[in-house]
Amino acid sequence: MNIICISISALVVFFGLPTNAFAQSQAKVMPAVSDEWRFSVSPYVWAVGVSGDVTTNKGRSTTANLDTNSVINDLRGGAMISGEAHKGNWGLAMDFINANLQNKPAKTASGPYPADPAVTVNADLSTKVNLKDTILSAAATYTFLNNSSIYADALLGARFISTTASVKANLTVTGTVDGQPVANASITRYPSMTTNTTDPIIGFKGRYRIADSTWFIPFYGDIGSGGGTTNLTWQAMLGVAKAYDWGDVSLGYRALYYDMKSTGSLQKVTFSGAILGVTVSF
Repeated sequence: MNIICISISALVVFFGLPTNAFAQSQAKVMPAVSDEWRFSVSPYVWAVGVSGDVTTNKGRSTTANLDTNSVINDLRGGAMISGEAHKGNWGLAMDFINANLQNKPAKTASGPYPADPAVTVNADLSTKVNLKDTILSAAATYTFLNNSSIYADALLGARFISTTASVKANLTVTGTVDGQPVANASITRYPSMTTNTTDPIIGFKGRYRIADSTWFIPFYGDIGSGGGTTNLTWQAMLGVAKAYDWGDVSLGYRALYYDMKSTGSLQKVTFSGAILGVTVSF
């Protein structure tokens, strides 16, 4: 079962439960701005797919295309969680992602070579693209909109990324003459590159309440540059969520983009996919 099916199943369970199951009469749809501290923790699953070019330290560049639909096969491990702390209009927000993604496309070619006796050449090329990413975002926030319909924070902070891009290529060539093996050669290359960079970011986040109900639309956006390695980075998220007395459940779509300089490993790479999260407020 892929991650999209898991997300839909989880939403059916959470959103479809009876009203009194979570005491929705006390649902906290819009955050209350006060002098009291308030906190939230949000573990989540991001069905991330990757598209773009990765570069290694030997000057090798290849296209990484890790499909969201097969993310369960591509994901080798990881953790994803975010948290916030607020007091009055000011606050702190953090987001942590650790993921190891990998795919294994392969190509095979064979055919006769015009000669007498008959010669046949077979070539098998297998490549493996591996991305190991740790992303930490931290920002100070300030609430500039707060009413019964919309809540919004401006944010100023930084995003750190440590990414290792590896490309393993294995070429095997065999030949036959009149059906008898006469040659066998194998070449393997495994270049990689690790890039660490921290970039300042500026942005906003918040939620819009739908028709005075317990449903709302969460949104997020940021942009940054100037980390030495990064030409441009941005991130965006939009979704739908439902509030309960203990927090909320959300489903959305998230995208994170990196365009690094020639010394970086991510060249116009986009991480994107569905995101399912549970937020606990206290």
